[in-house]
Amino acid sequence: MDFDLIVVGSGPGGYVTAIRASQLGLKTAVVERESLGGICLNWGCIPTKALLKSANVFDYINHADDYGIKVEKADKDFNAVVKRSRDVANGMSNGVKFLMKKNKIETLMGTGKVLKGKKVEVTGEDGKSKTYSAKNIIIATGARSRELPNLKQDGEKVIGYRKAMTLEKQPKKMIVVGSGAIGVEFAYFYNAMGTEVTIVEYLPNIVPVEDEDVSKQLERTYKKNGIKIKTNTEVTKVDTSGEGCKVTVKGKKGEETLECDVVLSAVGVQANLENIGLEEVGIKTDKGKIVVDDYYKTSVDGYYAIGDCVPGPALAHVASAEGIICVEKMAGHNPLPLDYGNLPGCTYCFPEIASVGMTEKQAKEAGYELKVGKFPFSASGKASAAGHKDGFVKVIFDAKYGEFLGCHMIGANVTEMIAEAVVARKLETTGMEIIKSVHPHPTMSEAVMEAAADAYGEVIHL
Repeated sequence: MDFDLIVVGSGPGGYVTAIRASQLGLKTAVVERESLGGICLNWGCIPTKALLKSANVFDYINHADDYGIKVEKADKDFNAVVKRSRDVANGMSNGVKFLMKKNKIETLMGTGKVLKGKKVEVTGEDGKSKTYSAKNIIIATGARSRELPNLKQDGEKVIGYRKAMTLEKQPKKMIVVGSGAIGVEFAYFYNAMGTEVTIVEYLPNIVPVEDEDVSKQLERTYKKNGIKIKTNTEVTKVDTSGEGCKVTVKGKKGEETLECDVVLSAVGVQANLENIGLEEVGIKTDKGKIVVDDYYKTSVDGYYAIGDCVPGPALAHVASAEGIICVEKMAGHNPLPLDYGNLPGCTYCFPEIASVGMTEKQAKEAGYELKVGKFPFSASGKASAAGHKDGFVKVIFDAKYGEFLGCHMIGANVTEMIAEAVVARKLETTGMEIIKSVHPHPTMSEAVMEAAADAYGEVIHL
């Protein structure tokens, strides 16, 4: 065997897995066809946050008067904003190169394909192939932007998230189809930059996986910022034959045609399963995902899969956690299976969204009697001082035992606050224990304690 482990894909699932495997003494290689760090570091999590930070800074400058600061004729350089984002991504990718070298992990550049007999064929850009063998193989090939039949991406007028990060020219009008994390983040970015943005969402609420109260709050804030929102609406046709796009949408009031320069398709992602050898090896798939057990073993011995190509949330931190559990089990340790009920989700629009556990609706449907508390940031001294009073923290407890069922936040920097709820739930913390845990003042995080106090009728500042 050439290696103890070959990891196919170097995203936050693949490279983290490779590093943990090396720490555990496994001779490891990682296969990557494009850039180390995968989509997350190069075309996803990191560069989008860089874009959003530029939008955030521009937004601050445009509202400097609110803070008693005078700024004359502030403007943005759209291409410089895009360049900064790419520079940040490149820096992070170079950081992964350093980590590969530090941990003595061999990087095999090229397109990987799994073969029978625990082998991986790697084909380089020159078309030449080389085959490597390993005791175990982990597939971490990630996912890409999903295409709808009536919304084919041409890369110019109908685009996916990759192109949305590197447009040469800022569009005057943009229609964003889909309002999950990708959709609302780009909607915020382009709106803050000065583009006229319309969101089209097929379901009744934007950010439809979130608690309904969060969805309604974001919709209010977005509309206040000039973003047009059409829910319960589907795109039936896109005509790109003219100078711009004519988008036919169908909602409760029937059909209408919207015009824009660019349509961003943000209708989710699909796993990269094609042409990677699954059928030849006999690895089972179901509904576009690789079938795995609690420790990410596929249907064929010696082959594993993690991240966006297996069932579960398509989130970077989930892929990393899955990979670590997978290799620790492989190395003879006894890790606990991942608790998919306690995974935080974060959306980096403004205001930010963060959540973990059940929504109020889900908890009711599960048959719990509930104690629900909510603390608005309009009552927070820190939020008022910061000038960001939109949003709230909402907590959900089981009335009988005080079990912390869910936590939902929308507001400035709440993605930095959600880990408190994740740890609390992991430790089986009750509502009363949160209330009696002293939180520092003035902070945004006080809102977690206040929301818990509200659930039990003990809230002070409401």
